Amino acid sequence: MDMKRYFSRRNFLGSAAAAGLMGAQAAQAATPTTSLRPVMRGEDFFKRAVRSVEDILGEAKLVGKVSFAVSDAKTGLGLESKDAATARPPASVTKAITALYALDALGPDHRFETRLIATGGVEGGEVQGDLVLVGGSDPTLDTDILGRMAANLKAAGIIGVKGGFKVYEASLPVLARIDPKQPDQVGYNPGVSGLALNYNRVHFEWKRASGQYTVTMEGRTERYRPAVQMASMTIRDRGTPVYAYESRNGKDVWSVARGALGNSGARWLPVRKPGLYAGEVFQTLAGSNGIRLGKPQMIDVVPAGDVLVRHQSDDLRRILRDMLKWSTNLTAEMMGLAATVARGTKPASLKASAEQMNVWARANLGMQSAALVDHSGLGDDSRVTAADMVTALIKVRDEGLRDILKPIAMRDEKRRVINDHPIKVDAKTGTLNFVSTLAGYLTGPDGTEMAFAIFAADEGIRATLSRAEREGPPGGKTWNRRAKRMQQQLIERWGVLYGA
Repeated sequence: MDMKRYFSRRNFLGSAAAAGLMGAQAAQAATPTTSLRPVMRGEDFFKRAVRSVEDILGEAKLVGKVSFAVSDAKTGLGLESKDAATARPPASVTKAITALYALDALGPDHRFETRLIATGGVEGGEVQGDLVLVGGSDPTLDTDILGRMAANLKAAGIIGVKGGFKVYEASLPVLARIDPKQPDQVGYNPGVSGLALNYNRVHFEWKRASGQYTVTMEGRTERYRPAVQMASMTIRDRGTPVYAYESRNGKDVWSVARGALGNSGARWLPVRKPGLYAGEVFQTLAGSNGIRLGKPQMIDVVPAGDVLVRHQSDDLRRILRDMLKWSTNLTAEMMGLAATVARGTKPASLKASAEQMNVWARANLGMQSAALVDHSGLGDDSRVTAADMVTALIKVRDEGLRDILKPIAMRDEKRRVINDHPIKVDAKTGTLNFVSTLAGYLTGPDGTEMAFAIFAADEGIRATLSRAEREGPPGGKTWNRRAKRMQQQLIERWGVLYGA
């Protein structure tokens, strides 16, 4: 192994043992400055085995683009920092703040409820008025769940509806997308409302036979594949753009360049009209159960009526754990909005809701410079300092955040997971084009727990990207790999210096 580039578990344990012999004060006083092949002699070995910050950042080519801070999580003692007061884009690390905000406003046992309401009563199995699908801000609703609700409606004895089929999604603000600066086709930037289905994504699939394409647009899950009409796709003979979108006649209208398709394939596209999407899928599923419904009509107020069927989500804590694991933007935005609504304000935009979260974070987490523009971290303009992030992590150390953060694997020089690595990390990652962030907790070999935040961003390159380039810009993956390797090297440095 090249000792100038990687820090193996064997080397970690060797330098950790040397650090233990010297004692904590000596370890902090002798700041490592080089990364040379170790010599097996006391303090000299220790100093040479641990890489300096300058060496780590220099190898990653990220000098001047990284802020970090690390503190003892129990005592709050600052251990090491660099440009910790410089505000940088937090990317999806934002979701950790959103999780705390939602838990405080709603409580860990909160469950979101989706309902089917009948107006005008039921006679002989027929709803005398309207059937209303009422969204209750559940980000985990999918087609399988709607299928069960349709079957339960039939089991309740419903055979028909005299009135219309209405859909309510306004428990949260209704927005066409999270971030308008993202490309149209990215599935991580869907519409937002109080009724979400399949994370507000529609499954687009294409197949070519005899030179002709067939395409489908479906609200697909493992069990069901209902076709939808509210989202359509046309194949065009053009070079660019590969995908184009417009809202036309109340529908999501897509087109795609023929040359980009190949013989067959599939991808998830964002839905811009979430309530209509969920309503249309439920209409199909109800029909498969013998209950004919009219086309879904959107309404702004929930009418009085009898609840015929209800579905409750998992508890909030489990939803947030999955959100932090999979970094689901829609879940983060819905949970942040739901928290703001629960606090008595119905915001008009994500930015307005995020400002309420900023106020809360300043008052409750000590994050004096928090300047977030959404709840997911997708927006370009969000800024947080590493110092503020570590302050928040220390503040909530005993409140269970670490339990719902994702375990972060430590890897060797070939990117293979080191299962018995002596440092244990639970954190939230964040990735945008030329932005890579990581914040959470690490435990050193001696059991010392530390809170840390690492924010890396090349805002100069990022500012040059066109909207179309944001799905996969040249050099983006390579930059991200270098940043992630740098993050692990910093964590291993801290493990030796402060946790061995």
